[in-house]
Amino acid sequence: MVGRHKNRWLRRWLVVIVFWAVPVAIVAVREIQEEMAYNRVDLNNALTTWQLTDAQRAAGAAARCRGKPDDARAAGCPADVLAANAPRQQDALNEYEVRKSTLASYLWHAFVGYWVVPAATIFAIGFVIGIVRRALRRPPVNNSTANH
Repeated sequence: MVGRHKNRWLRRWLVVIVFWAVPVAIVAVREIQEEMAYNRVDLNNALTTWQLTDAQRAAGAAARCRGKPDDARAAGCPADVLAANAPRQQDALNEYEVRKSTLASYLWHAFVGYWVVPAATIFAIGFVIGIVRRALRRPPVNNSTANH
């Protein structure tokens, strides 16, 4: 009977952590989708917003400097406007990369905190319970027969 149910707690632990991985994965995927959608919109706004001086507006640069930098360059946006806005747009691209790496770091910590730590805790509790049960199952050692 004992051989049939050997490591039953381990199989139960595996089932629990596999099923627990599903909601953790769902939350992670939704978080990634939501956060990256926000980040893409923010990046797009930063890349398609042009800061022009009054002289550049008077020269008609506002009509040609629209969209992303490559689109504006193709539409004939003056080089001085492109150069003036390039540092701000590069900062936006750098910020986007920082946000992506921060999101990856956040998700790693969430994965460890919400899946690895509970799985390890449940495993440790099950292991301790298994050791205690095994210790209680063994018959006591009879020292009087060992001395003869």
